[in-house]
Amino acid sequence: MSTVLEAGTEDPTAQRILDAALEQFTVFGLRRSSMDDVAKRAGVSRVTVYRRFQNKEGLVEQTLLRENSRFFQRLDAAVAALPTMEERVVEGFVVALRHTRAHPLFGGLLRLEPEVVLPYLTVHGGSSLAATVDYLTGHLRRAQQAEGRPDEDPRPVAELMVRVAVSFLLNPASCIEMEDADQARAFARRYLAPLLTA
Repeated sequence: MSTVLEAGTEDPTAQRILDAALEQFTVFGLRRSSMDDVAKRAGVSRVTVYRRFQNKEGLVEQTLLRENSRFFQRLDAAVAALPTMEERVVEGFVVALRHTRAHPLFGGLLRLEPEVVLPYLTVHGGSSLAATVDYLTGHLRRAQQAEGRPDEDPRPVAELMVRVAVSFLLNPASCIEMEDADQARAFARRYLAPLLTA
């Protein structure tokens, strides 16, 4: 699916459809949105939408993946100036929680239609999980080289960190207090940062 997304980014019509899908899903949710609704909002034919995205599930997945990609850019900007990977992991966790909860699509759907959106973030969320793990793995690998860390495969650590973050996003009820940035930062410093040397 990532190759479809990459191809779509070069296609202005696909971009317009994704823009329309984001707006449609944000305003009306997934359940009350159809491919026809997205086509009308994008100003294209129904056939054009199906030709590029095959079905509604594919369109939803590509919309979520594109928002993931935009999130990675914001996250990079938020943590770029921090000197160590440990600090970037801690602050990245805080930014990820805050951004996702406030995002009109991610946070809105989790609040309004959790039963509809959960499959895209769990059993059908392989593409999003893989993209996020790839992103974090790349950062961890570069930090290994820059900070002289042992040259071990960082992917398992990246995946564990991503799965922990996703779990808090999907079910924030916990004995661990994480209502504000300071609490999230303390959690990440105590439990996630040590994974870098595990």
